[in-house]
Amino acid sequence: FWNLFPMRGLVSDYWNELPWIEKILDYLWHMVLPITASTVGSFAVMTMLTKNSFLEEIAKQYVLTARAKGLSENAVLYRHVFRNAMIPLVTGFPGSFVAAFFSGSLLIETIFSLDGLGLLGYESVINRDYPVVMATLYFFTLLGLLTKLLTDITYVLVDPRITFEKAQ
Repeated sequence: FWNLFPMRGLVSDYWNELPWIEKILDYLWHMVLPITASTVGSFAVMTMLTKNSFLEEIAKQYVLTARAKGLSENAVLYRHVFRNAMIPLVTGFPGSFVAAFFSGSLLIETIFSLDGLGLLGYESVINRDYPVVMATLYFFTLLGLLTKLLTDITYVLVDPRITFEKAQ
């Protein structure tokens, strides 16, 4: 069709002959479509979570009270609704994003002829290569734990009522 982006592989056929800066640009050029394809589905999940969270918060009593006090609609939405609606997004979205990203990685790697962890994990299960299966599971679990840690830290920033201090 238009041939704007390459459909296969991580680098061009003439990659070895390129200077180092063009090698980086060639690699980034090849990664545009796989990254776009893997993030589009996550944005749909984020949009749904955001909409449902906002609709749930707008229906609460404190929003009616803020409007009755005479606050503008922007003040009600940004000062009250936005902060409370962000709490479920901050706690739920990163975990679901990482899970969706790596569960879809096998499909993305197959479509764009890439060698990655999704394909490695799949082939190691098929070939019964148990050490590699355990290594990929360990890596994905470690990444999930780090995501949960970052989520907890972000949760404290979004909701100042939550602290990590020892309860007295």
